[in-house]
Amino acid sequence: MTNTFSPAHDYFPLEAPARPAAPRVRYPSPPAGLRLLRGQLKVLSVMAPGLAFRRAWQVFCTPRRLPQKDWEVPALADARRRTVASGAGSVAVYEWGPGAAPAVVLVHGWEHRASFWRAWVQPLLAAGYRVVALDGPAHGASSGKMTTLTDFGGAVQAVVDAVGEVRAIVAHSFGGAAVAGLPVRLPGGQPLPRLVLLSTPIGPRAVAGRFADFLHLPRTFVEQFARYVQQATGRTAESFGAAVAGPTAGTERVLVLHDEDDEIIPFAEGRQIAAAWPGATLQATKGLGHNRILRDAAVVQAGVAFIG
Repeated sequence: MTNTFSPAHDYFPLEAPARPAAPRVRYPSPPAGLRLLRGQLKVLSVMAPGLAFRRAWQVFCTPRRLPQKDWEVPALADARRRTVASGAGSVAVYEWGPGAAPAVVLVHGWEHRASFWRAWVQPLLAAGYRVVALDGPAHGASSGKMTTLTDFGGAVQAVVDAVGEVRAIVAHSFGGAAVAGLPVRLPGGQPLPRLVLLSTPIGPRAVAGRFADFLHLPRTFVEQFARYVQQATGRTAESFGAAVAGPTAGTERVLVLHDEDDEIIPFAEGRQIAAAWPGATLQATKGLGHNRILRDAAVVQAGVAFIG
């Protein structure tokens, strides 16, 4: 069970895998583990609301360590590897291309890893950039079991501080929320030349609402969530919104890529981010959903061209 950043839920086809065109639905029959968790939280919400919130928060912040897919090892085979220390622990970093070239930093989403950027590496190298990808806290080869938006954003900031000249950051879903919500800045306060946000949610409160709906939590969870975030960080949950915090970083140009059929983060949220961010460009796609947008050749081409 995961939160609702990426991929929020498991999906099961209505037909056999031999018929890929069949429609897909979210949990046509909820797995036993999900039914049990919903039941536990329902009981706790009545009998021990504080304990129910702590359990829900733990689930919200704990990504699954999903098994590696066959293509992941080759995707990272020729990368130079190192670790960078952050407040959340040790961050695994992968790098391609000449060390003197300006870097494009790739930031994955929830339950993804650096290897999920495989479609972007060669096009960026061909454009003359150094490519830097990381495994976020509690993801891939990085340390930790739980992570928050501030942990994740802090890890990205540590990597940006360590890699030298940065031309652009490209971030997906939860990664985009962390980069924009912190926001991540270049050393010395220099403006980031380019930022590409893919499938990024508008803010933590919207994500918490979807999480509450998915686990059948009482709506009071969202307010508890907001209070807890403020107590833990000294900032309101709203202040971490991509359209609120992001524009304060002074990024020169922003491209928002979002699919109209995104089943995890509604397209309307990408549109809101672009509208609220001065000078941002919104580019809509169709039929790619939340994750396939990462590996679509036209999307990659558009991103690389935007980075310039």
